[in-house]
Amino acid sequence: MDRNTFTGLFLIMIVLAGSFYFFKPSEAELKKERERISLDSAAKAGVKTSPATVPAAAPAPDSSALNGPFGGNITGAATTSVLENAVLKLTFTNKGGKIKSVEVKGEKNYLGKPVVLFDGDQNSFGLSLNIGGKLVKTDDLYFTSTQTGNSLVMRANYSADKYIEYSYALGSADSHDVDFNINLNGMNQIIQRDSIALNWQAILMQQEKSLQAEQQSSAPYYKYVDENPDHLSFAKDESLELNKAKIEWIAFKQHFFSAVLIPADPFVKANSSVKILTTPGEVKGYSANVNLPFGQLAAQNYKMKFYFGTNQFKVLKAQGHELEKLVEMGYWPLKYINRFIVLPVFNFLEGFGWNYGLIILVLTIALKLVLSPLTYKSYISMAKMRILKPEMDEIKAKVGEDNPTLLQQEYLKLYKQVGVNPLGGCLPMLLQLPIVMAFFFFFPNLFELRGQSFLWMHDLSTYDDFIKFGFTVPFIGDHLSLMCVLMTISTLIYTYFNNQVSGATGQMKYIGYIMPIVFLGVLNKYPSGLNYYYFLANMMTFGQQFLIKSMVNDEKIHNILKENKKKPEEQKKKSKFQARLDDYMRQQNQVKSQDKKNK
Repeated sequence: MDRNTFTGLFLIMIVLAGSFYFFKPSEAELKKERERISLDSAAKAGVKTSPATVPAAAPAPDSSALNGPFGGNITGAATTSVLENAVLKLTFTNKGGKIKSVEVKGEKNYLGKPVVLFDGDQNSFGLSLNIGGKLVKTDDLYFTSTQTGNSLVMRANYSADKYIEYSYALGSADSHDVDFNINLNGMNQIIQRDSIALNWQAILMQQEKSLQAEQQSSAPYYKYVDENPDHLSFAKDESLELNKAKIEWIAFKQHFFSAVLIPADPFVKANSSVKILTTPGEVKGYSANVNLPFGQLAAQNYKMKFYFGTNQFKVLKAQGHELEKLVEMGYWPLKYINRFIVLPVFNFLEGFGWNYGLIILVLTIALKLVLSPLTYKSYISMAKMRILKPEMDEIKAKVGEDNPTLLQQEYLKLYKQVGVNPLGGCLPMLLQLPIVMAFFFFFPNLFELRGQSFLWMHDLSTYDDFIKFGFTVPFIGDHLSLMCVLMTISTLIYTYFNNQVSGATGQMKYIGYIMPIVFLGVLNKYPSGLNYYYFLANMMTFGQQFLIKSMVNDEKIHNILKENKKKPEEQKKKSKFQARLDDYMRQQNQVKSQDKKNK
């Protein structure tokens, strides 16, 4: 690999590393963005208060209000009902007839407490109705409830034969589904509009150790019919009109958990918003406001379904509707590598019941075995370039550095004579790069690693804060991850050994040591499972190259190059590179001949 090629690859790696660290918003920008209240966004979303703000207690209604729309449901005492199965515990409140809280059973948050997706009066779900010029929100009404087994019916009466009814049915056993129906009976005589609004707001509670990492992986998602799912911003407040096509579902996604609303008939129009919160223990505030068509029927029904649960790929895939795409697998082509290669192999190894640290080890070994031909080819190519270096130095001394074009041509002649491709050491590494980058998305978003321990690492889905500083160190953070340190050391060892193989000297010898230091600051906040994989990959690559070195003799390679140099031109087997090299040399000779004629 020559200096220009190596410099180009190094700059690419610098750009990749810099994009993860230097382009992220500053703390001042984040603080400013968090404190900003977007009135325009709130107006579009139909939200009068921030999702982070607890609504003030409603004033006591006067007698005229009690005699108005839903007068008998304006006052009351808040009561709760519970539906639960093996995986969910749902608490309902008659105030608004809504789900008050959702507990995902069997899962714990970073404090060891049950995972509760949302809870409290800060969350809202209900209809907004214009009745006689007056806005009525079902969130403010007190419903009467009737529970039968794992089914619950909530009703608010406008009159004896006119009412709004919410019915909920929790699936049995290990179901994460909750059937939800809205029934409007006789309301066609009351509601004169052709649509009504369904409003959903929730504050997502912190579940993971790193609030920053959880915020960076949380956003409202949506899916248009016949299109791939999409999402709002992960990094800033945003409000978005969803009117491009019919909407198949809307999801309030956290890092490892989601709440999804799936209508039987796709929504026609909606808008959604996200707000980053600054209150400790709160991740983000979400809202979704949906227009439901109202056909002026005496009995109007809207069938829907909730999914409450984990962002485990196979669980989401079993739900249908492409919900598995809530799990971020990276950009093209990384997501295809993760989804169709890495994940199936991981699931296969998971079937043996091993510890997840052992599964990552076996996965890394399998990957290195598959890629070993590329590693061997890369090593041999770098060895050839190292052996040719004395001859290249002689050419450089003879031609000088004042004529780089001539120097490059002489190098190309030498490559052609000995049958060496100067890019032969780089191309195999570039072919492996997508796989290395694919794991950068795979492990941080893999639910299976959540809460799984290995060695000193208590949770492979987050960082291991082996050393806690108690204060923030620039570029590093408030802790030091031991696995990240080991990964950095292994990368430095690999870089040193690689320099020995490639024969790098001078500035090129030391420039490769910068990247591991950069990644120390970047990956210190990333999951220990990811750093563990990179550590294993580095050590195995080092072991592979050490084994290859013991099997390959430099003198033998040198003799092969000498023999190639002696062969007549017509006996040399040309590679694609050599063919392109011949074309290039032919073009250069034509240019020289033309220059001589012009003179």
